[in-house]
Amino acid sequence: MKYYIYYCFGGTHSSPLAAAYHLKQLPLDRQPTTEEVKNTYLFNKLKPKDGGKLFYHGEDENGDQVYTVAKRYTKNVPTAIESLGKILLNEEDKIILSSTSPTVPLAMTLGGFTSRFLHIDFIGVPLLVLGAKQTYLNLIKLVENTKRYHHIAAEKVTDLSNKNFNKD
Repeated sequence: MKYYIYYCFGGTHSSPLAAAYHLKQLPLDRQPTTEEVKNTYLFNKLKPKDGGKLFYHGEDENGDQVYTVAKRYTKNVPTAIESLGKILLNEEDKIILSSTSPTVPLAMTLGGFTSRFLHIDFIGVPLLVLGAKQTYLNLIKLVENTKRYHHIAAEKVTDLSNKNFNKD
């Protein structure tokens, strides 16, 4: 069994979108509509208290499980998952952690701050949707790279920080 865990700062924008692309709940052949973005599971829904919680999104076409998590202000969430995975996983199981933060455009950052922290949704949500539409190809590319990686991952747990991810 493979476990894919997409993570970002707040866990409520780029990582749920990546999970939705992974599970083919969002279109891979076109930009998502405003409603498709807004209806994505957990999109713009999490609160700061949800940081560090794993959220299950579903099972992919290979029977592997897809999760998201918010790392908030700590860099320790991926490390904690990695440590726990090394203890609990069977030999054939793997966890692939994948940071979606490198795909986040300025519109999404500003929209997230405006909506989640300032609670001004009439400004923040349109910016979030704009950002989601701007980066949809980048998220699809990141998901495809993440799904391919499990074939070459030698460790039980691999953290793809994606720091060198090239946006289109």
